[in-house]
Amino acid sequence: MSKVIKIKRGLDIRLKGAPEPTVTIPATPALVAVKPTDFRGIEPRLLVKQGQEVLTGTPLFCDKVNPDIVWVSPVCGIIEDVVRGERRKLLNIVVRAGSDHRYEHLEAGSPESMDPEKIRKQILRSGLWPSIIQRPYGVVARPGDIPRDIFISAFDSAPLGPDYGFILREEAEAFATGIAALKKLTSGRIHIGLDKCSAQSNLFTGHQDVDYQVFTGPHPAGNVGVQLHQVAPLNKGEVVWTVSPQLVALIGKTFMLGYLDSSWTFALCGALIREPRYIRGIMGMSVAALLTGQIVEEERQPRVISGNVLTGSNIGKNGYLGYYDSQVTVIPEGRYYDLLGWAMPGMKKYSASRTFLSSLFPSKSWNIDTNMKGGQRAFVLTGQYEKVFPMDIYPVQLLKAILVGDIDRMEQLGIYEVVEEDMALCEFVCTSKTEVQEILRNGLDLMRKEMGE
Repeated sequence: MSKVIKIKRGLDIRLKGAPEPTVTIPATPALVAVKPTDFRGIEPRLLVKQGQEVLTGTPLFCDKVNPDIVWVSPVCGIIEDVVRGERRKLLNIVVRAGSDHRYEHLEAGSPESMDPEKIRKQILRSGLWPSIIQRPYGVVARPGDIPRDIFISAFDSAPLGPDYGFILREEAEAFATGIAALKKLTSGRIHIGLDKCSAQSNLFTGHQDVDYQVFTGPHPAGNVGVQLHQVAPLNKGEVVWTVSPQLVALIGKTFMLGYLDSSWTFALCGALIREPRYIRGIMGMSVAALLTGQIVEEERQPRVISGNVLTGSNIGKNGYLGYYDSQVTVIPEGRYYDLLGWAMPGMKKYSASRTFLSSLFPSKSWNIDTNMKGGQRAFVLTGQYEKVFPMDIYPVQLLKAILVGDIDRMEQLGIYEVVEEDMALCEFVCTSKTEVQEILRNGLDLMRKEMGE
């Protein structure tokens, strides 16, 4: 029987524009992109050049440190552009999709009949190894590691988070095959975190030698890091892997089909979308065509976010879907000064701290913009973080230890257990407007450097 764990601290941000349970299948996008900036802990080395023809599954770049880890083309076509930034940093590899569908072939077969090394090589060759994220540090997993456990969160509690049960409703066999493959790669157990809805689904439950936990409570209950902390906290020297449900299904498909299926379903949502719904597209696809005619006309400009409003990236109207993102959120920009806004009753303003009368309507959905509502202030103890941070960690003290570069103190305060998404709500409620996620990432990178990893 599944264990039920109640998360008491957190915050559900109710936004307008939740996706309806309908799926639109657009034409194959003209352009797709693979973005090295989506991946932590790698040094990309380009393997193709502009104008080169590629198949679905052709390697585009690899990691200099672990060259077996490759990133592949999601479509068959021509390399349209290689975009670089400052100091020739590799930003995007853009592929123009062709009219035909040709693939780099892999070996089809059941993972249950394969040994762990063969499964590992199959995932590496398919280009899906970056699907596996290592804790600590939240970086792409190292192929040579054997993780203590593997954690999968079957639900997303973030604002306007997608319904994985709906997305994968026709992918039960692929998900089961992916689970069978991952089981061969760990010396421990696979843990699947469920909410009350997914706990009733045959898609996520019923797998042999898998542990289930049901989580109730506000966001970040759906974060895999919070689930890991509640079930089996990470100790120094241990390695745990995490994978999202949709990427588990893609891993399973490579064994079933013998080639990479780069189809990807994501939610197109937010207050400025006319028809919030799900899109059945391609990994890394351009969002420009999807947004044409779909953005509600307002005086304020839209912000197009790949991911959710707490942790996503601003990609603009002509950007590309992020590798790990199962939603595109469009909300209003907020570049204005709200004179004496704090002194108003605030019936139409969202408040996480009950500052305004709007807190009398906890079930109301809000059209929140990107306005920061104040400038950066001194970083002081306020008790705000602890109200929305459900781990047994002192968040403010951890961040201050990072700012001064105190390695020993960072270890003692639990830096191995967190990544950016786990502390995103702290940044949202912060009166001081502190860049919590950026500080935490700097601390994680410093730890990796000091530990020689």
